[in-house]
Amino acid sequence: MTKRCQWVEGKPDYYIAYHDHVWGKPEHDDSALFRWLILEMFHIGLSWQLVLSKQTHFDEAFDAFDYQKIATYDEQKITALLENKGIIRHRGKIQAAITNAQAFMNVQEQYGSFDAFIWSFTNGETIVKAQDVHITQNDLSAQVTKALKRHGFKFLGSVTIYSYLQAIGVVNDHDFDCDFR
Repeated sequence: MTKRCQWVEGKPDYYIAYHDHVWGKPEHDDSALFRWLILEMFHIGLSWQLVLSKQTHFDEAFDAFDYQKIATYDEQKITALLENKGIIRHRGKIQAAITNAQAFMNVQEQYGSFDAFIWSFTNGETIVKAQDVHITQNDLSAQVTKALKRHGFKFLGSVTIYSYLQAIGVVNDHDFDCDFR
C-alpha cells in the first residue's frame, strides 16, 4: 500500500494526483512555473482543494496560463473572467494575474528564464524537510517574496510563496514516511 503525507488522506483523486505528481517535485518549465504561481495567488484566503477543483476552468479561462496573452488582457477580458462561474472571481486577483504576467516576462528578460531566477535562491537545489514539523513560511519564502515584489509582482506574501515553493519543488516537505518524499 502506498504511504502518503497525512494531509492528503481522504482527499479527492485530483488532490491526490497533485500530491503524487506535482508537490515537492522540481519544476523547471517556465509555463508551469507561471501556472502554479497564479494558482497559488488565487489560493489566498481560500482552500487549496477549491483551487485544485477548478484547475480545468482556470486553464480554459486563462488561455492555458499563457503569460504572454495574459499580460495583454484588457478590461473586456477582465469582465469576462469576472463573469466566469468556473473560476474564482476576484477582481484584485485577476488584475494581479495580468500584472504578474508582465513582471514574469520582465524577470525572464533579466535572468534568461524565470526558472533561473526562482531556483537561484537555493543554487538550483531542492530543500528537503529536515524535521517532521509543518511550517507555512520561512526566511527563504520571505526573501523570495521581497524579490518578487521588487520585480513588480502583486498579491503575493510569504505564506503564499512558501506554498508555491513547495508546489514547484524548491522545497520538499513530504512527511518522512511518505513514499513520494
